[in-house]
Amino acid sequence: MAANKILLTGLTAAVSVAAMTSAQAQSNSGYDPRSWTYDQARNVLVSPSAPDQTSDEGMLPAWSVIPRQIVNFSEAQPKGSIVINTTERRLYYILGDGKALRYAVGVGKEGLEWSGRDTISSKKDWPDWRPPAEMRSREASKGRVLPARVEGGPNNPLGARALYIGNTLYRVHGTNQPWTVGQANSSGCIRMTNEDVIDLYDRVRIGAQIIVRH
Repeated sequence: MAANKILLTGLTAAVSVAAMTSAQAQSNSGYDPRSWTYDQARNVLVSPSAPDQTSDEGMLPAWSVIPRQIVNFSEAQPKGSIVINTTERRLYYILGDGKALRYAVGVGKEGLEWSGRDTISSKKDWPDWRPPAEMRSREASKGRVLPARVEGGPNNPLGARALYIGNTLYRVHGTNQPWTVGQANSSGCIRMTNEDVIDLYDRVRIGAQIIVRH
C-alpha cells in the first residue's frame, strides 16, 4: 500500500509506509521496547508506566474493567475494519449495519501519538518479545542483563495476542498491566486488556483495514 502513510506526530514528517527502511521503522515507529527494563532477580519485565511491578496483588493499582459494548457507528467503513480514536482512547471494530463493537484501549503518551491508515499484516498468539541489540547493549552498560528473547506469557509486554500493523513496528496488543488501559502511557502501540485483545483477535482477519486517528 504505497499510497498509505503513517504520520508520527512530534517525531517525523509523514513518511511512506512502503518506503520505510527497517532502520527508520525502528527509530520512528513510536513502539519503543527499549523503554522497558528487565528485573533479573525477579525474572520479570517492568514497563515505564509501572516501574515497581510486583507479584503481590495487594500492591497492584486499583482499577476497574471498562467493558466492551456494541454501539451505533454511522461512519461508512467496510465491515471488519478497525477504527481507533486515540483522543477518546477507544477502538471500534466495525460490525456493519451502523453498529460497531467498542473497546477501551491504552494509547501513546504525549509526543508519541500517531495517526494513519494501513492493514493488519499478521497476527500472533502469545507473541515472543525480542529486545533489540541496542537495548541489550544499553542495559548491559548499566549492569542489567536483558534476555535475547522473552517467551510469550505473563512476563511479556505484548500480552496474550498481537495484531501487527502493516510494515511498521506498531501493534494492537494485549497487556499484563490491565490498569494501563484507558490511559495515554504507551510508546505508541495500542494496548488492550488480554480478554479484549483475545476477543478482537478472533474477529479480525489479516488484510483488514485499520485507521488510527488522533
